[in-house]
Amino acid sequence: MGCAGSTPATKETGGSSDGTKKVRKPKPWKHPQPITVAQLRQMRDEFWDTAPHYGGQKEIWDALRVASESEVSHAQAIVESAGIIVSNADLTLCYDERGAKYELPKYVLSEPTNLIRDS
Repeated sequence: MGCAGSTPATKETGGSSDGTKKVRKPKPWKHPQPITVAQLRQMRDEFWDTAPHYGGQKEIWDALRVASESEVSHAQAIVESAGIIVSNADLTLCYDERGAKYELPKYVLSEPTNLIRDS
């Protein structure tokens, strides 16, 4: 059962036969100004330190963090085992089984195209 305008998830619509979306890497993105690896790491740490304070369950935030730092195949298994409902396949929008919303910024999911590598 779903919304009036919803259709069952299929492989063609980015889902699987059991209704879960297949996790994929986010599309390439660019930060407003070039940032270093250290700056990116600091932004990620700050996000993960504060994210649980905006609602949702700590266990789901922890699972999302591990999934975001894993290979796509492992991320899929992590979100499925944690009961996370993936709304956007790139993990930028997810829900838990109670309906709590979890929004992840792209910078915790992938590196920007204008990342300054330490030399």
